[in-house]
Amino acid sequence: MGRVVIDVMPKPEILDPQGKAVVGALPRLGFDQFTGVRQGKRFELEVQGEVTPEVLEQARRAAETLLSNPVIEDVVSVREADPAEASA
Repeated sequence: MGRVVIDVMPKPEILDPQGKAVVGALPRLGFDQFTGVRQGKRFELEVQGEVTPEVLEQARRAAETLLSNPVIEDVVSVREADPAEASA
């Protein structure tokens, strides 16, 4: 069984209140080296068999059609999951 990972992020011009809240909290917790945070979404799609270029293309189409809102989000990555990546 294969797995495809899709990352979706807010477009750069879109405000990210969750990212702003996190970047404000980091220094209070001692993490003062970070100056910006953007929060996005990660999807993991399981497929029967191998992840082929055709499967990746179908995953990209699904991401652009259903998994993201193209008005405010960009699909930034569609890739085969690394076997070392553990799904929670």
